[in-house]
Amino acid sequence: PLLHDPSFTHVRPNLPGRTMSNALASGALLSLAPTSRRVVVPRRALAPRASAATAPPAMMKASDAAKLAPRVAVPSHPTYSIADAIKLALDEDIADVGDISSLSTIPADTVSRATLLAKADGVLAGQALANQILAAVDPNLEVSWSKFDGDTISNGELFCEMRGKAHSILRAERVVLNFMQRMSGIATLTKQMADQAAPAFMLETRKTVPGLRLPDKWAVLIGGGKNHRMGLFDMIMIKDNHIAASGGIDKAVANAQAFLAEKKLTAPIEVETRTMDEVRQVMALIDDVTFETGAVTRVMLDNMSLTDMKAAVEFIAGRVETEASGNVTLATVHEIGQTGVTYISSGALTHSVMALDISLNIES
Repeated sequence: PLLHDPSFTHVRPNLPGRTMSNALASGALLSLAPTSRRVVVPRRALAPRASAATAPPAMMKASDAAKLAPRVAVPSHPTYSIADAIKLALDEDIADVGDISSLSTIPADTVSRATLLAKADGVLAGQALANQILAAVDPNLEVSWSKFDGDTISNGELFCEMRGKAHSILRAERVVLNFMQRMSGIATLTKQMADQAAPAFMLETRKTVPGLRLPDKWAVLIGGGKNHRMGLFDMIMIKDNHIAASGGIDKAVANAQAFLAEKKLTAPIEVETRTMDEVRQVMALIDDVTFETGAVTRVMLDNMSLTDMKAAVEFIAGRVETEASGNVTLATVHEIGQTGVTYISSGALTHSVMALDISLNIES
């Protein structure tokens, strides 16, 4: 269930359908509406390059650039603020003192031109976020982009120009690069894995840098992946430890369904399985009309062999979604995608990604 993708309509096969929306933005957990037919999960497509009519001017103020709608929308979260994350990153860099390197060496009224240079091939991510950083530092900085979020950038390519006070450019430099290099690294790896995983969809996990979950998950979307649950609040994921602590799969599912009913919440339930026997247990509950499983929408196939994955997908037969997890790498993801699973999740997209090399250079 892609709670953060407004283009995604989720239905439980052979049951009344449900349409997911980004109600998280308004504080609601989910918004559900009936639908009469099964809907195929669409593969997210990046917005087309801005046309001449909609493209920003050659140079525009950072304050205006920051107001432009990003090519790929930011995932929703009820309490997280991108603006707060930017402020924290800027504040930790200057404390209550300032940039003493620039203050001590460059006259305050110096105006400079700077460019962003790709020093490796990859997928650009963090361009829209960079506009917000520049605007937070100095709304009067001017910026122009030749590449946007989701575009391919090549080693040696200049893709951004900025003009304004040298002090402002240098104060923003490291924060812009820290976000952009990390996000571009995530987007680049996501694109590589998503291409190999098709027709399955790539998901990240909650293995993100603390405090940077939204930028990390945003980068996955920019790279052509889809978002898994945002946190512990928007999906019930019954994993092995929950099953062990509750006394079995049946008890864990029953308790989860009772919790949703008691709290009057609507959230999807995913159940982790590690063996074909556990898959059969879950599907037996779903097939039992006397056992409430209406919120169970997905079965995770964790660390299964390719043979068992294929068998599980055939056994489940589209009654719920399937998600492959564990031992997912660039070398293995293609074969996993051919088993018929709906999704493939990989913590590596965010927890061990290599930043894409990008530099900012001021003209002398």
